[in-house]
Amino acid sequence: MLDKTTNPQDDPVVEEVAALVARSRAAQQQIENYTQEQVDELIRAMVWAVAEQSVAEKIAQQTVEETQLGNYDGKYLKIFRKTRATLFDIINDKSVGIIEEDPKRNIVKIAKPVGVIGALSPSTNPEATPVIKAISAVKGRNSIIVAPHPRAKLTNKLICDLMRDAIVKMGAPADLVISIDVPSVEKTNELMRQCDRVLATGGGAMVTAAYSSGTPALGVGVGNAVITVDETADLDDAAEKIRMSKTLDLAASCSSDNSVILVDAIYDEMLAKLVAKGGYILSDDDKQKFQDVLWVDGHINAKVVAQTPKFIADMAGFEIPDDTQFFIIKETGYGPDHPFSGEKMTVAMALYRAADIDEAIELTNNIQSYQGQGHSCGIYSQSDENIMKLANATRTSRVMVNQPQSASNSGNLWNGMRQTFSLGCGSWGGNGTNNNITWRDLINETWVSKPLAVAKELPSDEILFGDVMQKLA
Repeated sequence: MLDKTTNPQDDPVVEEVAALVARSRAAQQQIENYTQEQVDELIRAMVWAVAEQSVAEKIAQQTVEETQLGNYDGKYLKIFRKTRATLFDIINDKSVGIIEEDPKRNIVKIAKPVGVIGALSPSTNPEATPVIKAISAVKGRNSIIVAPHPRAKLTNKLICDLMRDAIVKMGAPADLVISIDVPSVEKTNELMRQCDRVLATGGGAMVTAAYSSGTPALGVGVGNAVITVDETADLDDAAEKIRMSKTLDLAASCSSDNSVILVDAIYDEMLAKLVAKGGYILSDDDKQKFQDVLWVDGHINAKVVAQTPKFIADMAGFEIPDDTQFFIIKETGYGPDHPFSGEKMTVAMALYRAADIDEAIELTNNIQSYQGQGHSCGIYSQSDENIMKLANATRTSRVMVNQPQSASNSGNLWNGMRQTFSLGCGSWGGNGTNNNITWRDLINETWVSKPLAVAKELPSDEILFGDVMQKLA
């Protein structure tokens, strides 16, 4: 990481990024005093520019062709539907001026922009991530510079250029959104050093770099969702939603179901339903062949990420039925010696058997202590007791109930979660927030405090300390 005092003339990367940040800062200053109506008009225009049907179709096709990750249907859903849903989620939020009043404490909160947001965009979700981050930034009257994964640089430029054109048509400066068109690790690191706040979505190494940049950063933890199906669940509903979640965009999302735990009472019946939905149970030999191609030198092999079952099977050297939609790998252990217990980024789930909800909770915590702690887990159940037992006993920021995990934990129309592609994992995942990160995380707030009408009075020691005084005597 370059020193904060580095002279831009000492390094061409520093100079290039400094020029981008200067342009971005100048644009941000032009909207710093925009009204709520002006801000909301901008973000509506930005989404429409990329989400209109014919444009969304073009972006989805471009994304698949460039990245060779996921599939057209998944990409189209994200650019056409997810961006709309995110806009809908925030469009009525008040982000300008007084955004909150607390009469009891006589405090008023005023929103202020942060400035230049440095955003990292991954190769797995490069179609909607720049849009969602950009409208969250502009909603807070910030500007944004997007550093894409090199594998998605053309897609990123296409999307950012479309938003820039729309911004200009709304009478605002195009440089509210800037793409780093020729990305590199050095440029991304320098952007994180020079911007005012980092919004990092990407691999663990990049998020760690964001936290080490010296700039306030919002990062995300590793995803490794564990899903429990208990004896009270609607098994047909659970099987279909697990299939949906596991196959969405060929599991490009870190929220895809990585492990599924079935309790004894419904194990055989539920497994049969998963097989009927296109799940293929790997033999021990095929499991080893899959493992050999999925991990190379301890890291996930990028060549198999978000690929079709047939592509993976052909590479690994085993046969699968034509109707296979996802792989089922029976597991009992967890940790480095059981790599399938970790994140896989493929259409593959580890399958566990538990005696009951208590063992399922223990398994969930053990699996996620290896990878994914703090991110999310889920449960299919009609028992509030089991649902709340799981929620209370797991170290997780999100528990999705009777919902397809990868389509739900980042927000969807069927739940109240905030729409985003940036999921904070709290201290469990090494993050500073548990939030579904949105515009509220990208502003400063000024708290105006006036005297209370009646000042508070300290109670007597007897009231404040009570029997504690006696216990300490």
